[in-house]
Amino acid sequence: MPEIPDKLFFKISEVCEIVGVEPYVLRFWETEFPNFAPEKSKAGHRVYKRKDVENVLRIKELLYDRGFTIAGARKQLSKSRRLKEVDRDEVLTRVRNELQDILTLLRRKT
Repeated sequence: MPEIPDKLFFKISEVCEIVGVEPYVLRFWETEFPNFAPEKSKAGHRVYKRKDVENVLRIKELLYDRGFTIAGARKQLSKSRRLKEVDRDEVLTRVRNELQDILTLLRRKT
């Protein structure tokens, strides 16, 4: 995994250098992957955040290293996103239950 510099924003040329693909590849991936849409500056230039660079690296891994098709990579990314949402929901439920237990303990002491 390439090292991502500690910056807030990246230009398309910087992302291309980090990921190792040409700018037209990034622009094509923007059209194919709905979760990958960098913002644009007032001048109309693409402005990538760290999360965008991480997404690009994940897309490249799926397509180039693991041999997925565009559709397969899209499906894999959406599956990963759903799993993260399930994990988040489980954590929130667990925290809510623990907080209720603490509240119950505090009520007993008063």
